[in-house]
Amino acid sequence: MKVSHHPDYFLPLPDGHPFPMVKYTLVYDRLRAAGLLPAECMMIPEEVARADLERVHTKAYLDRLFGPGLSAAEVRALGVPWSPRLLRRSRLATQGTLLAARAALEEGRGGNLAGGTHHAFADHGEGFCVLNDVAVAIRALQNEKKISRALVVDLDVHQGNGTAAIFEGDASVFTFSVHGERNYPARKMRSSLDVGLPDGTDDATYLQVLQEQLPNTLQDFVPDLVFYLAGVDVAEGDRYGRFRLTEQGIRERERTILDWARRQGLPLVVTLAGGYSPNALRTAILHCIVFEEAAT
Repeated sequence: MKVSHHPDYFLPLPDGHPFPMVKYTLVYDRLRAAGLLPAECMMIPEEVARADLERVHTKAYLDRLFGPGLSAAEVRALGVPWSPRLLRRSRLATQGTLLAARAALEEGRGGNLAGGTHHAFADHGEGFCVLNDVAVAIRALQNEKKISRALVVDLDVHQGNGTAAIFEGDASVFTFSVHGERNYPARKMRSSLDVGLPDGTDDATYLQVLQEQLPNTLQDFVPDLVFYLAGVDVAEGDRYGRFRLTEQGIRERERTILDWARRQGLPLVVTLAGGYSPNALRTAILHCIVFEEAAT
């Protein structure tokens, strides 16, 4: 399985900032130490081209990103300090997802050790998300005639509101989100299939819902490619999660998605999405599970 990573996925943030940026480095280091990232499987992205971004994001928003930067109000909504390095980091991660998608089309699976920035809308960023990497990858591949239809399976604990808004009304993209009904964002957008679960959801409830609902994504829709947002903010103890999944529950979730895609003969792209344990190493350990399972 080919995987995208770049050292500049890591960007230093102010002390005490709640976003665990170091998790990207920790995930890479742990997977390398475990022998799961041989050199021949590594892909090093460059910054995604603005032309690819323009298929998803508005010119006005991109002009601010590439020019003077974001306003104070936009930075508050984004939740991370604005800088040209943040734009570079976001462009690298977006290209990483596009590379992973191309690898998946060729080999069946591909991964990005970042990505899943599903709160980025066409005209603004929010919730730690500057650019919507999955949407950009889908539009690029559609433009290249590599795919016609894509399925987004978003299992981050927070609804992928940006992704849902970008593709609402677009019959070529099916968006499926299982998330905390009372969690961020307060105002949910409309996915093709939304499943909102209560605070305190545990392994058994979560896995049962996933197994029941996942087949519904293919009832009248056959995708050429699946994007999987493997957020681990569903874990018990996550500072923003409110669910109670154990490490074993997350491992069962990853097996469910990987096995389902394999049985259906669907190429699968894995992105990290969210994870906010008070301990960044714990978050990295949980993020590694999907790649460990993919290697078995």
